[in-house]
Amino acid sequence: MFNQLEFISEKQILKLNKLREFLSNLKRACIAYSGGVDSTLVATISYEQLGNNAIAITGVSPALSTQLLKEARAQAKWIGIKHLEIKTFELDDTSYSKNPKDRCFACKKELHKHTTFLSKKLNYENVIDGVNFDDLGDYRPGIKAAQEAGVISPLAIFEFSKKDIRDISKSIGLPWWDKPAQPCLSSRFPYGYEIKDYRLKMIERAEEYIRKIGIKDVRVRCQGTSARIEIPYEQIQTFIKTYKRKELLKFFFEIGFKSVSLDLEGLISGKLNR
Repeated sequence: MFNQLEFISEKQILKLNKLREFLSNLKRACIAYSGGVDSTLVATISYEQLGNNAIAITGVSPALSTQLLKEARAQAKWIGIKHLEIKTFELDDTSYSKNPKDRCFACKKELHKHTTFLSKKLNYENVIDGVNFDDLGDYRPGIKAAQEAGVISPLAIFEFSKKDIRDISKSIGLPWWDKPAQPCLSSRFPYGYEIKDYRLKMIERAEEYIRKIGIKDVRVRCQGTSARIEIPYEQIQTFIKTYKRKELLKFFFEIGFKSVSLDLEGLISGKLNR
């Protein structure tokens, strides 16, 4: 069992104990695992309670950055849980690639076509994910697709907020408890702007460049050949003072952008939903 190393509230202890009991009673479980803080906590407690009767599955497509996949692999290895990678083909589906407002429905439908198939083939009785209670109040079409596929969301069932997940992850010693939220690369495009493999690669390389400057939490929004950099508001002044303007522009132009701007409002998750 992962021991509690830091203080958490009584409510959070109760939620964690309920999660442990719930997962233990599942007997065998397949976790839809992205490597984000939410699904990693589910994978951790599933492994704690079920051992080799728990398996983590990551869907791999051009919309998942190479860095995130590496992190998912490393975290699964650290936890000790068995980890499988499956190739998904959402870009082949125009319900996804044309980038409608319910694009995430098509994405999760494709993902859970594979997770539910594998869970049955490998004799894992349940598919669970990392959807949390806060997610239920946001615009998340993918949640509907998961529900239709019969996927269970224990963090939502026991009303884990994002803060609960970070606090509990920290308390049991998970090194990535404060990892920034990093939605798939397709979220960088406004609805209606077609998603293509080469455009996803442009975004991935641009964000890698910004992270190498020292800013972990970044989105590079893309429309046409324009890049708009979003970083946390409190880091904007430091970024302006320290970044190498000519070097940044040269790199962004080389990978295919023709104009680059900095969003002075700062990084706001889900901004394009506005």
